[in-house]
Amino acid sequence: MGRSTSMLHSLCLVVALLCVCAVEAEDAYKFYTWTVTYGTLSPLATPQQVILINGQFPGPRLDLVTNDNVVLNLINKLDEPFLITWYGIWISLSHQRCLFVCLDSNIVVTNIYRNGIKQRKNSWQDGVLGTNCAIPPNSNYTYKFQTKDQIGTFSYFPSTAFHKAAGGFGGLNVYHRSVIPIPYPNPAGDFTLLIGDWFKTNHKTLRQTLDSGKSLGLPDGLLINGQTRPTFTGNQGQTYMFRISNVGLSTSINFRIQGHKLKLVECEGSHTLQNFYDSLDVHVGQSVSLLVTLDQPPKDYYIVASTRFTTKDLTTTAVLHYANSGSPASGLLPPAPPANKYDWSMQQATSYRWNLSANAARPNPQGSFHYGKITPTKRFLFASTAPLINGKLRYAVNSVSYVNSDTPLKLADHFNIPGVFDTSSLQSNPSNGAARIATSVVPTALHDFIEVVFQNNENAMQSWHLDGYDFWVVGYGFGQWSPNSRNTYNLVDALTRHTAQVYPNSWTAILVSLDNQGMWNMRSSIWERQYLGQQFYLRVWNAQQSLANEYNIPNNALLCGKAVGRHS
Repeated sequence: MGRSTSMLHSLCLVVALLCVCAVEAEDAYKFYTWTVTYGTLSPLATPQQVILINGQFPGPRLDLVTNDNVVLNLINKLDEPFLITWYGIWISLSHQRCLFVCLDSNIVVTNIYRNGIKQRKNSWQDGVLGTNCAIPPNSNYTYKFQTKDQIGTFSYFPSTAFHKAAGGFGGLNVYHRSVIPIPYPNPAGDFTLLIGDWFKTNHKTLRQTLDSGKSLGLPDGLLINGQTRPTFTGNQGQTYMFRISNVGLSTSINFRIQGHKLKLVECEGSHTLQNFYDSLDVHVGQSVSLLVTLDQPPKDYYIVASTRFTTKDLTTTAVLHYANSGSPASGLLPPAPPANKYDWSMQQATSYRWNLSANAARPNPQGSFHYGKITPTKRFLFASTAPLINGKLRYAVNSVSYVNSDTPLKLADHFNIPGVFDTSSLQSNPSNGAARIATSVVPTALHDFIEVVFQNNENAMQSWHLDGYDFWVVGYGFGQWSPNSRNTYNLVDALTRHTAQVYPNSWTAILVSLDNQGMWNMRSSIWERQYLGQQFYLRVWNAQQSLANEYNIPNNALLCGKAVGRHS
């Protein structure tokens, strides 16, 4: 009996060691400590207060590999609570267990984790006020997430108190594992370009303007990586990847490089058909990856970013420097697309197609999931408005303007705290009722397949983002959406992404497979609109609580509001 028990102990130990080796080999761990502080810089030649991460503006670039596990300790040295959200990242924890139960009931080996199937059920780490308590001043919080089954260009930024207007954003690039091929030759190098509009006004003053019921108006300028004239150097004849993210607050941008063609190869985690463009519109919150071959005579060339659809054109430049350049950039800037021609931009957007034959982060075709053959279980038509409520400007969805609760909705849901959010205020179709304020949550079920139409009846560009998911952008159209509009949907190779633009007096339709349980923020990426209520949450729910559906509340979860004193 003793020999048998000893053999079982040995066998369990071997299995445990094998599992640990699998963790070491497949799921690398990356550890970071970030300290958030204020600093004084002059992004647009005027000294102003900005937000620094480890003394950097923009913040440090995160270069990760598919399935990396990130442990990031964020220390808040600001005078206000602070959160970062990971834009477009399907945050998850490696969840499939290596579980071995020995015949001797006293010997159980468990909780040793390895790389497993895609299970992203981790809205606990989303970094928005509906899921997380903000990190108090002079305090810290450790984010733990995995870049599960992803390849692509993403970004991060602050989600609290209009901090995004002061900085705190950065690039987040997820590279492919060596065993998973990509549908293009490895570039000679890559450049991350964080492009966005910028105000010279302090973010607290901007916040006060919005709180008083006034719009912010046009920004003061554009920045590329926090500067107005950065330089990117490459070798003649080589091909480089340009990772472009619009990290601005309000304006679409057009990106182009003097004398060079842009080959689109990836968009927010999805490989695309590789078409060439002279310039690309990148709307607020969106990211694209472009291949650019340095095939021109050896000199410097202008990289140009300019605003789209604004009353005044804002333009900034960078420099593409050939390593053997003999002269500086010169000549006319490459022309912008036709001003206020929304049809030009919409036609370009519809030309973005999913590469159905390319693999994603796993060696199966991206188009192996036939989204166009699935009948939606729920349909929503969300119309945006800009009403006055109590005499102040607000932004609303189906006549409901969102307000944050002092208790994160995710915590209220977990602890069964009543009265924190309202699942009945936001209807699935527009109403003619008076606009009102509510902490609105749309109830859905795990594995619902939903159709969402964003109807824009205003004269301004809009941009919509959904945390925790990507979705198929199946249609754009001018005017009012109707059921007949479904006849124009692309149900074959529509692009998947996490942020979709909606043109003025137009609509955009998306399809979403709700396979990710949790409380997920659907919001305007136009930050003024988000701040003043154009957002809500999707509660993706399954009554049978299981680790197969969603991870447990983290042991280090911050508790605030009505959740104070609860046990995590």
